[in-house]
Amino acid sequence: MDALLVATTNRGKLAEIRTILAGVPYRLVALDEIAAPDEPQETGATFAENARLKARYYAKATGLLTVAEDSGLEIDALGGAPGIQSARWNGSSYPEKFARIYAELKARGVAGSAARFVCTVALVRGARVLFEARGTVEGEIAPEPRGAHGFGYDPIFFYPRYARTLGEVDDDEKRAVSHRGEAFRALAAFLRGPG
Repeated sequence: MDALLVATTNRGKLAEIRTILAGVPYRLVALDEIAAPDEPQETGATFAENARLKARYYAKATGLLTVAEDSGLEIDALGGAPGIQSARWNGSSYPEKFARIYAELKARGVAGSAARFVCTVALVRGARVLFEARGTVEGEIAPEPRGAHGFGYDPIFFYPRYARTLGEVDDDEKRAVSHRGEAFRALAAFLRGPG
């Protein structure tokens, strides 16, 4: 069975991706299972550009079919921030990032905001992009962080259909509606092929 490198070191993302890609006709390999090079600089201006950049970088370095993703939180009242800088945005811990978001919203005179999670994936062999997909989930910033499930910004992302934050739902509920779930389900369908 051919290998498919899943180019992330984020344990939460990796667990989510492995579950979604279960059953594809490839053996999934994580970066920490190989002698992976240092991470590339994410210099793209969009999630899609960064996903392509990472996938090409790791595909070239390893010779493996590679999937990479770039994802983040866009908050309308903050002009789309943190956006592509979500992982590196203001603070070394998520509680620090949450505090900064609430402070910036307050400084703008708003208590909350429409927001969305965005995920793009790129599948690359060599330098050639074989497949790309984008997933989004619409919601809003919760009045305060709630829930201990998920990871990253999940505790502050209120999903109206569930009337809870993504930090308050279980993994299956989150995967069913998440941005990463949508993008990687499209990838899984592509990898399985017609039929």
